[in-house]
Amino acid sequence: MAAEHTTPHVEPVISLSTAGRRAELVLSGEIGAAALPELEQRVDAPALAGTTEWVVDMSGVTRLDLACAYALLRVATRTERPPAVTVRGARRAVRRTLHHAGLDAVATITE
Repeated sequence: MAAEHTTPHVEPVISLSTAGRRAELVLSGEIGAAALPELEQRVDAPALAGTTEWVVDMSGVTRLDLACAYALLRVATRTERPPAVTVRGARRAVRRTLHHAGLDAVATITE
């Protein structure tokens, strides 16, 4: 019997830090529907209301659910003066999901 090749499930990690008016969100693993409530809670924290710049490090993300991409889009469009959002290190498939959500229209996405 041949061994079935599967990609191991990688638990999501979501961490957020702030320094002055700058916030850094680091995501890694599979950011899927199960991670959505935590992601939304982190990005909606009242302490982040005054931030003017967001950096999202996605270099460790192996998969991104479209609903989670929409949660990031809401950060970039939620107020009259939304923060400048930069996404760094997203893999090709993750960038495609960000594009489908429309995040590339309101954020800078770099490799």
